[in-house]
Amino acid sequence: MVGHMATKKQFNSFEDMLSSSDVPVLVDFYADWCGPCQIMARELEMVNAELQGQLKIIKIDTEKYPQLASQYQVYALPTLMLFKQGQAVEKIEGALKAKEVVQRVQNFI
Repeated sequence: MVGHMATKKQFNSFEDMLSSSDVPVLVDFYADWCGPCQIMARELEMVNAELQGQLKIIKIDTEKYPQLASQYQVYALPTLMLFKQGQAVEKIEGALKAKEVVQRVQNFI
């Protein structure tokens, strides 16, 4: 088998990616048409800056991955879900300020 240099790690599934992460993963379920999601995206940039290296933030477009949204019972957008070792440990519905998000996830980092 010939190895190739992969710049992006390829995962068979979302679950694979979650369980292989060495830091908790904050998943932002969003949609392009959702106004609060755009506000949330900016707040998450601040969360990312503050918790650099302690947390991984991944965005999931619910229009492209509706099966993930229903699997994780995402009914409101934006919804943030924090996964630790592949398990969902926290769910935040609606747009929050960066500092509120940091407070909610800090217990799990």
